[in-house]
Amino acid sequence: MGIERHERFYSPTKGPMAFEEVVEEIVAEMEAAPDERYQIVVGTDSHSGFGGMDFVTAIILHKVGKGGRYFWRRVSEPRVNSLRQKIYREATLSFELAKALMEELEARTPLDYDLEIHVDVGTRGPTRELIDEVVGMIVGSGFAVKTKPDAYAASTVADKHT
Repeated sequence: MGIERHERFYSPTKGPMAFEEVVEEIVAEMEAAPDERYQIVVGTDSHSGFGGMDFVTAIILHKVGKGGRYFWRRVSEPRVNSLRQKIYREATLSFELAKALMEELEARTPLDYDLEIHVDVGTRGPTRELIDEVVGMIVGSGFAVKTKPDAYAASTVADKHT
């Protein structure tokens, strides 16, 4: 399962956008100030609703020390049966989007950026048992990862739209 070029994302400032347009916005922002340091963060949170789950994944472009922008998408799927399945699905959606985003950015701009994935697990609460597994899966795929309380892309930005 990959990211489709026409897949629907939302920007608080620009409204609905295709994935390709999100990538163009990120590249344009970075190329407008190429000497700045950029961090791109991807994170997913979910909410269980009647008959299914809504997974919201956020992409944050952070111009370090100068603010940022974000884009998000919602994917509705059948309800998952366990916390483990939910956390793994959130992590997988973030990983897939981060991978697609990185591939597109590498093809379009030589500018440097740090990319990390934020997962909605922490040392407190029921997700603490999943930290090593989920972090290992993402780090093993070559991405930097943050967990709660530092996982703001998942626990704050994506959560805002669940």
